[in-house]
Amino acid sequence: MSRGLDVLSPLKWAGGKRWLVRNGSLPSVPSFKRYIEPFVGGGAVFFHLAPEKAVLNDLNNELIEFYEVLRDQPCQRMKKMVEHQSRHGKRYYYNLRSQVFADRIDRAARFLYLNRTCWNGLFRVNLDGVFNVPKGTKDTVILDSDDFEQAAETLSKATLSIGDFEPVIASARKDDLLFVDPPYTVQHNMNNFIKYNEQLFSWSDQERLHKSLSAARRRGAKIILCNADHESIRNLYADFGTYKFVGRHSVLSGKSEMRRKTTEALFTANI
Repeated sequence: MSRGLDVLSPLKWAGGKRWLVRNGSLPSVPSFKRYIEPFVGGGAVFFHLAPEKAVLNDLNNELIEFYEVLRDQPCQRMKKMVEHQSRHGKRYYYNLRSQVFADRIDRAARFLYLNRTCWNGLFRVNLDGVFNVPKGTKDTVILDSDDFEQAAETLSKATLSIGDFEPVIASARKDDLLFVDPPYTVQHNMNNFIKYNEQLFSWSDQERLHKSLSAARRRGAKIILCNADHESIRNLYADFGTYKFVGRHSVLSGKSEMRRKTTEALFTANI
């Protein structure tokens, strides 16, 4: 079951679902024994629900290491963030962005610092795997809402893993709640959806995801799925469960005129 503590995720994550929690669009969650999130990202829904037992997975090894350090050493990481706040600036940002640390606490603090001060919380690496997002406009490194110890307590109930989504979804059974939010962009809702998303999360990945979730639904798992509100996705999940669209403002475009209201698809099954 959820403890319902509504802990705020420490990360601002591009494509994250903090807006879904804040605007009341998250479906009413029935009783469950274990929470499973195969694409955890910023973990907004996980921290909001604060479940007693959870499995959190992502392909991003830096992200999962960040959660491990937050869970195991929150106070030490906070001390590093105070240092970053005192030294923050354009030159410091790009200097820290270029550094590689051997210590996991240093790496985790760097990860959070860059997340909070880069452009729109975007995580992007080049072909060499080096983070290359430019500095954003935010200058606040430590937030009034930060409660690393409570976040650590919430994470202490979770099993963290790095890998593909299929094995994680395959573990879901009756009384499990799957919250699934794969990578996608909604900037091009009506045009070239597959073209713009092919490098982010390919159509073959979307088909694998549908197959995995359909099998989990048949096993009795409760499922909440967020995806692009596009005809191809609606057709793919036509036999899946209940569909509705939810509205939000797109914020990832570099041009303000492109940050217009858009919709995302929300599917539920066994709920």
